[in-house]
Amino acid sequence: MLSILAVDDSASMRKMVAFTLTGAGFHVVEAVDGQDAFEKAQHHAIDLVLTDQNMPRLDGLGLTRKLRDHPKFKTTPILILTTESSDQMKHAGRSAGATGWLVKPFDPSRLIEIIHKVIR
Repeated sequence: MLSILAVDDSASMRKMVAFTLTGAGFHVVEAVDGQDAFEKAQHHAIDLVLTDQNMPRLDGLGLTRKLRDHPKFKTTPILILTTESSDQMKHAGRSAGATGWLVKPFDPSRLIEIIHKVIR
């Protein structure tokens, strides 16, 4: 079973994402912000990271950079799921090493489709 690290400071968004992903057959590890996510990533086998951008302690771009600097996560797909939709933010995401950028609110079937594309 593939494992996804779902990172969002909103408990309701984390639950919605986790519900969608577990329903599609994924194991989900939840984290409340980038710092929590980085710590949990050290202790779990993670196949993909799905992170919010705007969070306390460590935002999505900071988490992406931190993961990319770690040899274990050089090639792990990282998707940023956020309300941010500007080209500038998307460019910053690509520069940080994000695999893709999705805008909230998300379509559950589209999210699963994208995950299957990048997780192979």
